[in-house]
Amino acid sequence: MARKLDEMMAALPEARRRKVEARSAELIAEVEGLKALRQLAERSQEEMATLLNIKQPSVHKIEKQTDLYLSTLRRFVEAAGGKLELRVELPGKGVMHLTGVGDLNA
Repeated sequence: MARKLDEMMAALPEARRRKVEARSAELIAEVEGLKALRQLAERSQEEMATLLNIKQPSVHKIEKQTDLYLSTLRRFVEAAGGKLELRVELPGKGVMHLTGVGDLNA
């Protein structure tokens, strides 16, 4: 008989359960693609088009692109209600956040 997830999680030691829950939260926080981002923001392509002052087919095109200008990505994220941050990790230097990247007004 198959066990339910709740039963399996309850059977784990506390430390292991916390580790599984933390990894689960990390995976949920990862969004694959702009379409998924838009859907999480509960916005339609038509709403995004209005906010971006473009036509709906252009939103579809942006969502399908694999190579974008950072300024386009920033505008899309902001239209979805978010804020774009660029994270850089250099060996031995740690993690840095680049600011103003993709901001046409900077």
